[in-house]
Amino acid sequence: MLPDLTVVLGGAASGKSAFAESLTVSSGLNPIYLATGRAFDAEMTAKIKLHQIRRGPEWSVQEVPGDLSSTLQATTPKQAVLLDCATMWLSNRLMAQQALEDAPEVFVRQTSMCPAPLIIVTNEVGQGIVPENAMARAFREAQGRLNIAIAGRADCVVQVVAGLPNVLKGTLP
Repeated sequence: MLPDLTVVLGGAASGKSAFAESLTVSSGLNPIYLATGRAFDAEMTAKIKLHQIRRGPEWSVQEVPGDLSSTLQATTPKQAVLLDCATMWLSNRLMAQQALEDAPEVFVRQTSMCPAPLIIVTNEVGQGIVPENAMARAFREAQGRLNIAIAGRADCVVQVVAGLPNVLKGTLP
């Protein structure tokens, strides 16, 4: 049985999304995929296509680049919801020139409305070099605060490195 909230975090291309997808499907519940990413360039288009190919036809997919509230409220306990990913949600706020300071509060409020088990994928961006420009540094700080807020609320937190899950909090089902 899935916990109410599971967070799967890791670096770029760490295997976190594939791990979260397998966790969602193995729950035996109806899998719902909430995609926050937008295809602004060829690289992102290819990444989205890869994710689509990897998922099977049993997935219900909805694009939610902004407000998550109504989509999450419409779920049921017979579903398992995978939100991929919090980092793209935060990027969308940045690109829409919305405040990053209140992002953790907004995200936690919106995701707490989900009656289904929820798995959130997010990127760990604070273990690399210090970004050269102010906007990238501000984003890194905002992502760190968002991850702290999500992990603090989560029942289970899993860090994925090289495709291998490492449970940081709670237990896997």
